[in-house]
Amino acid sequence: MTGPARRPSRFPRPAYRLPRFPRPGLRTTLALAFAAIAALVAVVIGTLGYHAAAQLIWDDETADFGAAVDSVGRQVQREVLFPGDFAGPSGLSADLVRPIRVTTQSLDPDGAVLPGTARLDLPPVPADQELARTDQPGRTSIGLRHQRGEGYRVGVVSLGGRRGAVQIIQQVGPTEALLTTLRTRTVALVAVVAVLAGAAGRLLAGRITGRLVRLTAAAELVATSGRLDVQVPAAGTDEVGRLGRAFDRMLVRLAAAKENQRRLVQDAGHELRTPLTSLRTNLAVLPSLDRLPPAEQAALMSDLADEARELTQLVEELVALAADRRADGRPTGVVLADVVREAAAQARRRSGRQIVVDADATVVTARPDALARAVGNLLDNAAKFDPDGTGPIEVVVRGPRVEVRDRGPGIDAADLDRVFDRFYRATAARSLPGSGLGLAIVHEVARSHGGTAFAANREGGGAVIGFTLGS
Repeated sequence: MTGPARRPSRFPRPAYRLPRFPRPGLRTTLALAFAAIAALVAVVIGTLGYHAAAQLIWDDETADFGAAVDSVGRQVQREVLFPGDFAGPSGLSADLVRPIRVTTQSLDPDGAVLPGTARLDLPPVPADQELARTDQPGRTSIGLRHQRGEGYRVGVVSLGGRRGAVQIIQQVGPTEALLTTLRTRTVALVAVVAVLAGAAGRLLAGRITGRLVRLTAAAELVATSGRLDVQVPAAGTDEVGRLGRAFDRMLVRLAAAKENQRRLVQDAGHELRTPLTSLRTNLAVLPSLDRLPPAEQAALMSDLADEARELTQLVEELVALAADRRADGRPTGVVLADVVREAAAQARRRSGRQIVVDADATVVTARPDALARAVGNLLDNAAKFDPDGTGPIEVVVRGPRVEVRDRGPGIDAADLDRVFDRFYRATAARSLPGSGLGLAIVHEVARSHGGTAFAANREGGGAVIGFTLGS
């Protein structure tokens, strides 16, 4: 009687998964690869060498044995010999076979070992007895035989006339022992070569990957800690050295970008504080606006509009300065004069000033929107510092160089080196509207195009401010 069938489980058993072992490091991998290649080469060379040596030894032994058998065969064909002629230390076998390390036994006409000639306990076989009883001298039989686990190479030569035969015997045991020793030493040599190759491979891999390991450690430290002042190994002229120097330069640029970002945030916070404070003050007065005289109401509303306009301009310039340069599009070939004339037309509409453009037909590879912003900022700056309009604003384009000239009060000598700094405003300009970012944007555009921004005082009064573009 069988029990109830088992219902399948609602929760299937998870399939067994083999444990995943961590992958070895680059140094260990290279060491193992060197050891494996060296071991493979040693095995191939050792195997080929062993087989070649073994074949040479066997061929040499076989040739010597065959020569001994042939010598005995020729001897019995030249003269009538008897089994007893091969007996004793002075017998024929002493001169014929001693040099090649073989032994002889004589067989009587019945095929039995002749007493006094037995050297080895190797009984004759029926074929030996047949050769002992044959009438033809010099008939030969050669083959391998085994007795009690020992191997023998045996050659039997008939004496003819039914007088018996002679056995020429060579033990193959010494040869096999020699080949066994050779095989053992070959295997030991292969093992030693593999171990030495592994040690040499680990040492060599350590020298090869040492700088790469240190570079990896530096990169991991940067990733985990966020530090950008990590010491990076940058020695050498190979790919690892080039990678280290590139990584070091990248960290330097990241550190500079981080510092610029920090300064931008700090400066922006400082500059935004003034218009926001003024806005809050004026907004606090708005609930009592109806109780103010009409003149004060108009002044309050004008202040609010001016502060809002200043704040809007500051935010726009901050966004333009902090935005990725790729936002202005990809560099393309443009006629610099066309960009300048379009920017000058916009500046005329905004300021109502006379702007004269003197430009050649230079074609540059640049981002048109960025160039237009830089030229527009230069023209706005010239119009702001020359509000009386004592002379036209001049724009001169010669090659990749753009100059904006005005007849304003010029730039104080102490301010010439700082006019392109972010949020820097000269003492004479602090009463004028502006954020101190216009010329900083000009400097950034020139730098991003491989050029520089410059500022100088003009002979006869005024200033010359502009930029150059790289080739």
